[in-house]
Amino acid sequence: MNSRLVKLLLSAVAVANGGLNHPTGERGVIMIDKLGAHIRFFDPSTLTEIASIETAQNPHDFILSADHKFAYVPIYGDGVYGKNPNPGHEVDVVDLAQHKIIRKIDIAPHRAPHGIQIDSAGLIYVTCDLDRQVLVIDPQAGAIRATIENEGTGHWIALLPDASKLYVANKDDRKFISVLDLKARKLTGRIPVPNGTQGITVSPDGKRVLAMDLADPTLIVIDPATDTVIDRIPVEGQKRVYKVYYSSDGTKLITMSSAPDQINIFDATNLRGPQKIVNVGKAPMGIGFSADGKTALVANHGDGTVTVVDVEKASAVRTFKAGTGIETLAWY
Repeated sequence: MNSRLVKLLLSAVAVANGGLNHPTGERGVIMIDKLGAHIRFFDPSTLTEIASIETAQNPHDFILSADHKFAYVPIYGDGVYGKNPNPGHEVDVVDLAQHKIIRKIDIAPHRAPHGIQIDSAGLIYVTCDLDRQVLVIDPQAGAIRATIENEGTGHWIALLPDASKLYVANKDDRKFISVLDLKARKLTGRIPVPNGTQGITVSPDGKRVLAMDLADPTLIVIDPATDTVIDRIPVEGQKRVYKVYYSSDGTKLITMSSAPDQINIFDATNLRGPQKIVNVGKAPMGIGFSADGKTALVANHGDGTVTVVDVEKASAVRTFKAGTGIETLAWY
């Protein structure tokens, strides 16, 4: 079987599992314990921990390979965005079946890898905020294929499904969302966001880019065809909203806030429709959706717990202890 056919088949598998950058599955749950410097694995049904891997400080984000055999985990360093005195310079390659780190991709001299996305060719895109760059990495070869200047200290990123463009949220460093043309591999657009931005995501069908306003509890809606803001939607009952996630099938959208500690559930087909609010643990940071879309896991970064949410009923089913402070998680 030729390599092109293999890639097409893997992409088809990824789409069936919710899309390359909206992963889900039934084999297990992976959690990135940023504060505890571990990668943790949980049983997908009982949600009990079955294995863990110690990492360097601090793992933040991750993405899965199309076949869900591997996870790619950036090691950011021992600080936080804007204050990271000992930045990391590696991306760990994790075997999901063996629950072990099998390789480390050294990205030096680049520093502080954070947000990460993957395309259908298997290339991964990683922000390095201290360098104001996005790296294009071939994880199989363990090599950097390109470096794209971003202008801002990119935090989280969102990739269109056809891998034509990458959107970079620069928090409060630059008051725009950077638009990177991935064919030309250069910055080609700046979408003004006067208050700065936090979380950012692309809908699984690629028709919308959504970002969170840094200062106001507002969802910024962007049309990627024109790279213009077409709507601003208030997030009800919140003071500070910073993350946004689509469900794997694209029908639901969840935002999260630490003031108060809640998530808001939207109908993704009607973002101006009623919002459902669910109280969760302290400082919710990550979301993972079950394969059937009925359940969401909310990583409560501030108190070392995970809340299980019934998405349709908009209710917290239970909360369980998980590491020290999980930032991101997913079924696979």
